[in-house]
Amino acid sequence: MTTADLDALAEDTIRAAGAIPSFKGYHGFPASICSSVNSQIVHAIPSPAAVLAEGDLISIDCGAILDGWHGDAAITVSGRRGQARAAEDGQGRRRLDVGRHHRRRARVISARGRLTDISHAIQTTIKNAGRYGIVDGYGGHGIGTEMHQDPHVLNHGRAGRGPALVPGMALAIEPMITLGSPRTVEQADGWTVVTKDGSVAVHVEHTVAFFDDGVWVTTAADGGVARLGDPDHRPQAVILPGRRACTRLSCPGRRSGAR
Repeated sequence: MTTADLDALAEDTIRAAGAIPSFKGYHGFPASICSSVNSQIVHAIPSPAAVLAEGDLISIDCGAILDGWHGDAAITVSGRRGQARAAEDGQGRRRLDVGRHHRRRARVISARGRLTDISHAIQTTIKNAGRYGIVDGYGGHGIGTEMHQDPHVLNHGRAGRGPALVPGMALAIEPMITLGSPRTVEQADGWTVVTKDGSVAVHVEHTVAFFDDGVWVTTAADGGVARLGDPDHRPQAVILPGRRACTRLSCPGRRSGAR
């Protein structure tokens, strides 16, 4: 399988759901996903020449527009069979776990406080997990009726700074970590960002909306309930004008939150 195959599958799935790929054509980007393999951190263009091999780590970053609202998410997965080894250094699974955990912790803190509380939570969790590089210059962002909106969400920094996190806000939180140096290089295509030292990278992302009673992960199938660790928190019914009652996750007007 190639990364171009994954891109075609993603576009077909998005359009079959009645949505529009938000990446395709964005500032000239030619595909519906970014497919970053191993030392590629983010924004890699899918290609029929990029054949995936067992043991590869691939970040799949995808965005869609439904009824005028944007959602943005990324996962990093291992191209492995059964109990095959993780990519390159035997620590690929650990990096995936670190990425998921620091994103989850950021979501919990994001229910209150200020913007850089999220940044600080990401940084602290990564540093406590081991010797990983935190990619600088790239991070999360506001999201809603446009894919990229203010504020920029850094993956490091001191807590207690920036705008207050309030109901009606929506953020795409997307940490990026490496096994080695955090320094990056943009390749000649003007999109693909790679680690300068060739080390493997991990990239994860979810869109998170803020409500009076907490946060809702709009790009998680259960709204983030399982990973947020609150079994008593369930989707609440929301009725939009002219629409049937639905959960926060299934309401198109709530899919990426309102700003």
